[in-house]
Amino acid sequence: MSSTSARSAAHSGKIKKDESFLGKLGGTLSRKKKAKEVSDLQEEGKYAINAPLLPASTDLLPEDMLLEENAERIMLDPTSRENPKFKDLQKVLIDWINNELEEERIIVKDLEEDLYDGQVLQKLFEKLSGRKLNVAEVTQSEIGQKQKLQTVLEAVNELLRPQGWTIDWGVDSIHSKNLVAIVFLLVTLAMHFMAPIRLPEHVAVKVVVVKKKEGILHTSRITKELTTTTEMMMGRFERDAFDTLLDHAPDKLNVVKTSLITFVNKHLNKLNLEVTELESQFADGVYLVLLMGLLEGYFVPLYNFFLTPESFEQKVHNVAFAFELMQDGGLKKPKARPEDVVNLNLKATLRVLYNLFTNYKSAD
Repeated sequence: MSSTSARSAAHSGKIKKDESFLGKLGGTLSRKKKAKEVSDLQEEGKYAINAPLLPASTDLLPEDMLLEENAERIMLDPTSRENPKFKDLQKVLIDWINNELEEERIIVKDLEEDLYDGQVLQKLFEKLSGRKLNVAEVTQSEIGQKQKLQTVLEAVNELLRPQGWTIDWGVDSIHSKNLVAIVFLLVTLAMHFMAPIRLPEHVAVKVVVVKKKEGILHTSRITKELTTTTEMMMGRFERDAFDTLLDHAPDKLNVVKTSLITFVNKHLNKLNLEVTELESQFADGVYLVLLMGLLEGYFVPLYNFFLTPESFEQKVHNVAFAFELMQDGGLKKPKARPEDVVNLNLKATLRVLYNLFTNYKSAD
């Protein structure tokens, strides 16, 4: 055999050997790949069996998979995120926070992104409670944020828990941007401090509850009520003299109403106006605005309010504007809400007028 033939035969043998080696390697890799696919498929099947109630539209995050035994995580169902009433509630809360923290030059645009680190919650609680918290002003690290949040929430809980409020939030839920927990906290604060806002009634959202039991994730969907009726929400506040009068001495209430009517007519008569029914004649805010101008001694430009309001919104605007005039005159922001006055809520109207009587009873 020539040297050329020998080299050819050797080369051919080497190719077959290489092909055989690559074939075995390929087969091994292929088998491993198939085995992994089977394993992954089995895991997916096992998870599908263990979590049959998990909504297909809900994405579990890594931290959801790493729950400790008997721990649970609550997530907002994506369908509720687009709920118009839930969106309206968020807007009302955002406007309220921005109004409260206007002097701090804080502007909240998104509840999840702006409140999770405790900074805004700290300022809001301090403004509402008049209490200064001993926390760092700015914290960038996650540990620092959670420490601040812990301090803020402890102060909030110490104030609310003795009053019977449900504490349905925590450091982890707020810091993880759980929108349901954040909104529930804000709604509770708004009700406790009798915020001058109108919370949308009967706002409820669907949430997904993920709980680990015996190493297996169990999921369920429940409906969580965030607000009830205005009357029920406002009924949680501290009772005052008007509650007592209405409940136990309605006859004496007429004496108070007569005194207030005499007071307001003393000033409104200057414009040839007269009040006989407190709750109805102040409901559109016109007399309230004019009364403030008379008490403070200035003319209120007619373009600042609706002289003949027709819609509910126009009446609310008038009453809210009157409240602004009261604050400009040095009075505290009324605890009553403009909407309550417009809705012929007698106690709300009496509270507003009695506050004026107390501060201006000696005015000419």
